[in-house]
Amino acid sequence: MTSASTRAPRLLALAALACLAGGALAQQPGGYPTKPIQLIAQQPPGSGSDAMTRVWADCAARELGQAVVVQNKPGANGILAINYLKSQPADGYSLLSIGMSQMTITPYVYKQPPYDPQHDFDGVAVLGTSPLVLAVPPGMGIASLADLQKLARSKPGGINFGSPGKGSPAHLLTSALVDKLGVPGTHVPFVGEGAGLTALMGQQIHAMTLVIGTAAAQVKAGKLVPLALFGAQRSALLPDVPTIAEALPAASDLARPAWIAVVAKAGTSPELLNRLNAVTERCRGGDAQYKSRLEAMNVTLTTSTPGDARTWAARDAAVWRPLIDKLGLATE
Repeated sequence: MTSASTRAPRLLALAALACLAGGALAQQPGGYPTKPIQLIAQQPPGSGSDAMTRVWADCAARELGQAVVVQNKPGANGILAINYLKSQPADGYSLLSIGMSQMTITPYVYKQPPYDPQHDFDGVAVLGTSPLVLAVPPGMGIASLADLQKLARSKPGGINFGSPGKGSPAHLLTSALVDKLGVPGTHVPFVGEGAGLTALMGQQIHAMTLVIGTAAAQVKAGKLVPLALFGAQRSALLPDVPTIAEALPAASDLARPAWIAVVAKAGTSPELLNRLNAVTERCRGGDAQYKSRLEAMNVTLTTSTPGDARTWAARDAAVWRPLIDKLGLATE
């Protein structure tokens, strides 16, 4: 006969095992998601990145049968959003839309990197790529890179160029281009692309590199003049705009499109990552609304596995990090 003194420890042990089993079951993808998912956007509403984020959120919600709520946390070119993600549980209920900038440039423009793209995130999927365009406001007499070079040489401090933030592709590409033109230039960071676009159209800055989906509408409205496309081939959206190699052969190495991905906090269950990746693939392959909305932004959709975000990040960082060192862009 079992005494009360021996039964109590056994009951406690069984209760502990039940709790562990319940926790393990709760983490399995079969019941996921049982509540809304928050998708953190690292740029403000109205930006190209935010628009792409919302397209994925809408389709993922349809596929998962659960709300995917976009939470905008702009600032420091994504660092605030990244820190917020890192403060959340690695349970698949907090995701982050992240760009080439945050994965391959931003951490390396600081001498003490604020995060590690290869260790702080687990990839869900790379959504697609989009070319960038260097543009200037009309009324300045600038129609080519040679005109921009001439203007910069005529001013004591050269030109002022904007970007959505320190460490963004726009920051690095324009800095590298100014260096190749051999002219002085001052970087003016903004909180998001929209704020920089407003300053550009108001002639508060001389030039800015923009996502083509943002630039094209303003070009067609006569509010911007495009000078060069940072891509390997011309875009059907702006067919008269030369590629960077056509506009300045010495800058052909700058033909690098931006890309956007969805990631989770490191340590997220591989089963959940695979589930979310499968959702993305279904959106890409079979959801007409998803495809048409992204293609309207000139995003080229791409197939992807969960590991691609890290692979793409390592590939591009191998190009950007030496350039950051060469231009002396890293600061404290």
